[in-house]
Amino acid sequence: MRKMFRFLFWVALIVGSVIGVARLTAIRWWRVPRDDKYLTASISPSLRGGDLILLSRLTKPTMGDLVLCPEPNHPERVVIGRIVAQGRDDVEVVGADVSRNGRRQVTEGNCAARTFIEHDPETGVQVEQACSMEDVNDHSASLRGELVSTAPRPKDVKTTVPEGTFWLVSDNRQYPYDSRDFGPVPRDSCTEKIFFRLVSAGGFFDAEARNQYIR
Repeated sequence: MRKMFRFLFWVALIVGSVIGVARLTAIRWWRVPRDDKYLTASISPSLRGGDLILLSRLTKPTMGDLVLCPEPNHPERVVIGRIVAQGRDDVEVVGADVSRNGRRQVTEGNCAARTFIEHDPETGVQVEQACSMEDVNDHSASLRGELVSTAPRPKDVKTTVPEGTFWLVSDNRQYPYDSRDFGPVPRDSCTEKIFFRLVSAGGFFDAEARNQYIR
């Protein structure tokens, strides 16, 4: 029995050490806050407030990745957005559509769940949005929330991205919290890419959104 306890102790110690090193150098887990209504609206339908997600530090984020970065004007806050342009690129956001250097991002049809419900961060009213799939800079198809005809249209932007920065766009195009609000983000500040959801806001028994790769 003592040998068994000793064996289990060493297994637990080794596994804990491996997880600790991985958390410090390669990945970390993070729960999306539920109380930041602007952030949670901007990340749907890809993510929800309360989701437990994994972030990778193994490689530098690239075009099309969904990243977590400090907000440039308020570094105590975080933002989650998709990299759609970088230094010297010309970027244009018109409604739900994004163009980089004159090339518009391609939509690839509807999501499996064609609609979803989001709360307007200003009024708290539930709003039904359509969900479509988008190929961002030849990246695997990501999800985007479409504009709602009855809601105010977000402002359009046309600009050139400064050297050494990324331009982020929210997956929810109706309720963005992205570079249209706070400008370009320093490239060096965006070190973590969101790639996996362990458990959704609905809990462990929400099987459809558990153990899911985030594109």
